[in-house]
Amino acid sequence: MPRTSPVIRFADLNQTFVKRGQEPVVALDGVTFDVQRHEFISVLGPSGCGKSTLLRLIAGLIKPTSGTLEIFGLPVTEPRQDIGIVFQRPTLLPWFDVLGNVTFPMRHKYGRVTPQERERAQGLLSLVGLADFAGKQIDELSGGMQQRVAIARALLLDPDILLMDEPFSALDALTRDEMSFELLRIWADRPKTVLFITHSIPEAVLLADRVVVMSARPGRIREILEVPLARPRTLASLSDPAFHELANHIRSQLFTHPVA
Repeated sequence: MPRTSPVIRFADLNQTFVKRGQEPVVALDGVTFDVQRHEFISVLGPSGCGKSTLLRLIAGLIKPTSGTLEIFGLPVTEPRQDIGIVFQRPTLLPWFDVLGNVTFPMRHKYGRVTPQERERAQGLLSLVGLADFAGKQIDELSGGMQQRVAIARALLLDPDILLMDEPFSALDALTRDEMSFELLRIWADRPKTVLFITHSIPEAVLLADRVVVMSARPGRIREILEVPLARPRTLASLSDPAFHELANHIRSQLFTHPVA
């Protein structure tokens, strides 16, 4: 996609965690890259390389030790209203039904839910394929359905940026594939700037415009790769030689070449 002013900008960003009586832990070292509006970025790397730390920084939950992190040209100093987050697990509230869980951000923020907001939430449930489940309890849903509820909830406030921290990692392989294509459909219908954390190379390649490959801790950017697959992505994309070539290249980077 053409490069314009970035939505998110990292420049020589460093993050070190310090606990009293312990050696400092360098989580991120010299991270530099930009994210464009409505770009889908997958972030891959070994466990403990700082992938989730990146998301926490963008969300304003922690402050960088040094370097630059900007959203729409402004430094990130606190949590923002224009960011939605989908976690590894849905973290739904069992005392609310499905519609109550989707509308919870409004109840939490304003102490009420208007009829218009309920209507919007119902529309989002239709978007994620759960139009007929609004009154169901959470324990009546499968894992994949619960994660769809979590995605609808994250979209309720219509965020500009959607952060997804391994959202399908707890699902079985078939459901995970189904959810990947479902996410692509939702993203095409309601474009967002997406940062998607994953340990799955095929998942990263299938979803993204670009894949950010990170090194083991301290997390550094090993490589940023354009995904040369046409959109919309389909099952045929998984058989495209370019898909396998890029996936194999990423494997070679992650499993055979340490960062100097």
